[in-house]
Amino acid sequence: VIVADINPKQIERWNSEKLPIYEPGLDEVIKACRGRNLFFTSDVTQAILDSSMIFVSVNTPTKKYGSGAGKAADLKNWELAARHIAKVSNGNKIVIEKSTLPVRTAHSMLRVLHANDRGLEFAVLSNPEFLAEGTAIRDLAKPDRVLIGGNKDSKMEIAAVEKLVWIYQHWVPSERILTTNLWSSELSKLVANAFLAQRVSSINSISALCEKTGAAVSEVARAIGMDTRIGNRFLNASVGFGGSCFQKDILNLVYICESLGLHEVAEYWNQVVLMNDYQKERFARAVVRSLFNTIAEKKIAI
Repeated sequence: VIVADINPKQIERWNSEKLPIYEPGLDEVIKACRGRNLFFTSDVTQAILDSSMIFVSVNTPTKKYGSGAGKAADLKNWELAARHIAKVSNGNKIVIEKSTLPVRTAHSMLRVLHANDRGLEFAVLSNPEFLAEGTAIRDLAKPDRVLIGGNKDSKMEIAAVEKLVWIYQHWVPSERILTTNLWSSELSKLVANAFLAQRVSSINSISALCEKTGAAVSEVARAIGMDTRIGNRFLNASVGFGGSCFQKDILNLVYICESLGLHEVAEYWNQVVLMNDYQKERFARAVVRSLFNTIAEKKIAI
């Protein structure tokens, strides 16, 4: 396995004793595998040449300007990666989407990859990750499911899906490996995050009601969480989503729905974001009220 990054400083840290990120269990995995069957390099071109299967994991932030600004995903990094793969590849390759991407991104990436002047063929698969911060290593070792999407009308992509399934079967039970068409896989990642965010916004909305009525939101969450139809995950009321992924992905989903003329669907999911914003504003207002409606020259500890 070759991990390539255009940032040499990042690679230096991956090759050092102090990794660039902290995740429980990651340090042990890196130390056990690095230099044996896991290598880190900033020579992206050579990594592409040496590989037959390429996982593209790049940042896809919300666009800050242009069409779809504030909602749509910025796919600049993905396109740059695809163009570089097409430019330097020395043979047919399997390219796998790991980033969270809008549905039908693979179609655009295939056009970029096939615009090479050497007649090379590429298979593009979707294999979104469902790792959670703090439990990522455990989630990777024992996933709820592994999702692999490919074009079922293409013999090359069918073969590519089978190869990727074979890799995962080394540690994941076959019944937990789901294969779908390309678009279902791309959309499933966005929808999974949207549903989780929806639960956070739902319990946060109830926390406002609890404060007005004298009910305890923790007790309400426990009561409804014991219902097996609902479950107890993501029912902890808080200031907001936490992190950036949920809001980014829901806004992307809203933009896709708007683009397809599904305005009622877009409004529904946008309300999840509005509730999250309301919860943050409500918390901030409560802090200000407790400080005699002024925070001038005051220090606030979190």
